[in-house]
Amino acid sequence: MKALLKDLLGFFILIIVLVLCRIYVIAPIQVQGESMMPTLSDGEKALAYRLGNIKRFDVVPLVATDDPSLNYIKRVIGIPGDRISYQQDQLFINGEKVSETYLDQSKEIWKNLQYEEPFTEDFTLEEVTGFDVVPEGYYFVLGDNRRVSKDSRDTDVGLIPKDNIIGTAKIAIWPPSQWGLIQ
Repeated sequence: MKALLKDLLGFFILIIVLVLCRIYVIAPIQVQGESMMPTLSDGEKALAYRLGNIKRFDVVPLVATDDPSLNYIKRVIGIPGDRISYQQDQLFINGEKVSETYLDQSKEIWKNLQYEEPFTEDFTLEEVTGFDVVPEGYYFVLGDNRRVSKDSRDTDVGLIPKDNIIGTAKIAIWPPSQWGLIQ
């Protein structure tokens, strides 16, 4: 009887630890839509880490500002204090040209299709949000599939409050062919 009680106690402790990890450390996420392709595809599942600081270029699940019943997955482009602009399909942060290697494949496909428009249309942070720099406590996010993404460029979405960010997507877990770290 003592062995059974000991096993049950161990089982309940394990359940409590797992529940606490789920609430405070790791969040499962599912991608819906094509806005993060090719980094993440529609239906793909991943794990988001809830602890730590949000850094530029992190992929983050977030509570949508335009519809709190939805979650989006986007890439952080601007952190508090950043000036963001796009000119001739090139990202500039604080006046410096910044490479986005995660877009290379998409830009090449776009170019091969011989579209006249750039993959990412020109804009400044002020034009799309009304702010010249990303305010403290907010983030500027974009989807990797810039032509279809609903993101911080849209007035309905805008800048994302830090409290809306669920975590940082770190590991793709489904389907098995996509398993691995998210770049």
